[in-house]
Amino acid sequence: MAEEKHHHHHLFHHHKDEQQAEDVAVVQETAYSSYDDGTGAGYSTTTAAAAVVTEPTDAEEYENYKKEEKHHKHKEHLGEMGAVAAGAFALYEKHEAKKDPEHAHKHKIEEEVAAAVAVGSGGYAFHEHHEKKDSKKDAEEHDGGEKRHHLF
Repeated sequence: MAEEKHHHHHLFHHHKDEQQAEDVAVVQETAYSSYDDGTGAGYSTTTAAAAVVTEPTDAEEYENYKKEEKHHKHKEHLGEMGAVAAGAFALYEKHEAKKDPEHAHKHKIEEEVAAAVAVGSGGYAFHEHHEKKDSKKDAEEHDGGEKRHHLF
């Protein structure tokens, strides 16, 4: 029975081990030496490992930037959803403050906190939108074909 190699794909860093095996060079050196103090002579072995750094091609750079763009787009959508959810909760608490005058102060505080969270989440979505635009621009710079048509 042939032994099968099982690949365990994890949620994060699922190709990292395979990539590291390709990027490491091992050098082994054996040397003979004699000592001046009269203790004799002998062989010594030195082993060293060094990382080999290769520059990615334009196609690899393009793919990396496209993945980064997708990542920022996903985070932008999460920020937008957070802003909508927090805004809806703020409106709910505003309604509860009017409906429940006995606990109105508590509801007003929760409304203000939810409104602040909505603003922060909207700012995060705005930040990710600009990161996505930067990634898209970088991807277009590393794309081999010209996609823009200029009139002048």
